[in-house]
Amino acid sequence: MTETFFGQFDLASLAVWLFWGFFALLIYYLQTENMREGYPLEDDDGKPAANQGPFPVPSPKTFKLPHGRGDVTLPGPDRQVRTDLALKRTSESNGFPMEPTGNPLVDGVGPASWAARQDVPELDGKGHPKILPMAKLAAFSVAAGSDPRGMPVVAGDKQTVGTVTDLWVDEPEQLVRYLEIELESGGKRLAPLPLARIWGGKVLIKSIFAEHFADVPTTKSDSQVTMLEEEKISAYYGGGNLYASQARLDPQI
Repeated sequence: MTETFFGQFDLASLAVWLFWGFFALLIYYLQTENMREGYPLEDDDGKPAANQGPFPVPSPKTFKLPHGRGDVTLPGPDRQVRTDLALKRTSESNGFPMEPTGNPLVDGVGPASWAARQDVPELDGKGHPKILPMAKLAAFSVAAGSDPRGMPVVAGDKQTVGTVTDLWVDEPEQLVRYLEIELESGGKRLAPLPLARIWGGKVLIKSIFAEHFADVPTTKSDSQVTMLEEEKISAYYGGGNLYASQARLDPQI
């Protein structure tokens, strides 16, 4: 009767097993929460895939979006699903590349693909649009480097297509996101700054050629860009690295 209950019990072993049990549950929780978007998995034809993985799809959960933009329930109807893509199979088996059936830059497929994000501007923590033209931001100016405004824009085929007229700034991040280009053929287009090179008094955009600038996706507003418009604009320029010419599609070696 003098022996305590834990006299012959290994408390250190219990602590270790409790830790591993907690760790396993944590992995399970994190993995299932990670499956709220993009699941259930689909095959190349858009049908539910036979193998959904070792973890079950979590039950639906409703999230309240900030700044009064409604609710979203996940898993649920995927707002980013795109149908009727201009693609065709290259093999009967799943997992093989799909081949564009039209103009891939305009159709937004392959490297030029985009996700159907909300067609509203991205907001900062105070509910204001993040990206605005510098012309509307009195507190912003070009403090270092070359100011590209007024410089000619040269496409990947060495043709001049227009002139930079403004810079679109991510105000809370204090970064230039887009160049605003006035095309010689008329109209304005945005170009992602990371795909432009400012050098020698000109702006070089190699990813697309002069003939492609007219089809660059436009914005509904001259002072705001929506998340969907950003997706389409960036995808168009990015896709040009492969689709701008047949030479880029052909084998390089």
